[in-house]
Amino acid sequence: MRRAFLLLVCALALATVRARADVAYSGSGVVVTSRNGKAPLDLPATLLKPAGNGPFPAIVMLHDCSGLGPRSSGAPLRWASTLAAQGYVVIIPDSFLPRGLPDGVCTAPPSAQVTSALPFARAIDAYYALGYLRTLSFVDRDHIGVMGGSHGGSTTLATISKVAPDIAARRPGAFAAAVALYPGCGARYGGWSVVRANGDHGPVTQFNGLYEPVAPLLILVGGADDWTPAEHCRVLAERSAAAGLPVSIKIYPDARHAFDSSNPPRYLATRNNINKPDAKGATTGGDRAAWADAVKEVTRFFAEHLGPK
Repeated sequence: MRRAFLLLVCALALATVRARADVAYSGSGVVVTSRNGKAPLDLPATLLKPAGNGPFPAIVMLHDCSGLGPRSSGAPLRWASTLAAQGYVVIIPDSFLPRGLPDGVCTAPPSAQVTSALPFARAIDAYYALGYLRTLSFVDRDHIGVMGGSHGGSTTLATISKVAPDIAARRPGAFAAAVALYPGCGARYGGWSVVRANGDHGPVTQFNGLYEPVAPLLILVGGADDWTPAEHCRVLAERSAAAGLPVSIKIYPDARHAFDSSNPPRYLATRNNINKPDAKGATTGGDRAAWADAVKEVTRFFAEHLGPK
């Protein structure tokens, strides 16, 4: 019964995909079973497939803090549709609904449930989605990437970082490339960490260590982002690149958080924001020029590292 409900959720999400009859791909609802050291967790997921038999390169698309429910930003499906039309299989797993967070965590108070959906927990979901893709005959199992924005971008950084053995043991293969849109770079990822003015929140006062990815990484972020500041990602990327690691970054000087949308800039005081002294309040808003360039950068990057056949 529960799996039937999850598939119904996927079907509702696919209404937007099926309305686009001008592109040569189709969508379906699937369920990916993830494990986080406890009982199995069934994740509803949307799967987009180009026309034909493949094998196609593929991408695991990780949603932001708004999730995939009624309050979703819509960004994951917009990017998935773009990439599917370019010849990629794309899967979008929902990490929040089965954890009892259908409205996401952008403004949710701290709780055990929210902790269970932090980036390193979701990284396990990403690897199980990778494993699912590798079972599909029309997927090129050696050319699978991962991508996400905001909370999904932070999860992307966690997913491809050199991490603890308990996460590494769950890896059914490896990601070949990763794109993180406006991720939270001011966090601990393996050997990389920061010190904040107020302990677990507030301005970053010190950067420590080195971010070490297990796959090539592209970071795209807005210079005017007050939710996940570009400066944190700039330091992370430049330190990694100086050490010879495959991390690149592009900063759009005037763009804000969620620049890949058509919504005007809006400040919301209830948003959780560890970069503020009181840990609250952030601005989001689209930037047409940055969004268009981001599509070009993502297209170029994935073509280089995944290469549709």
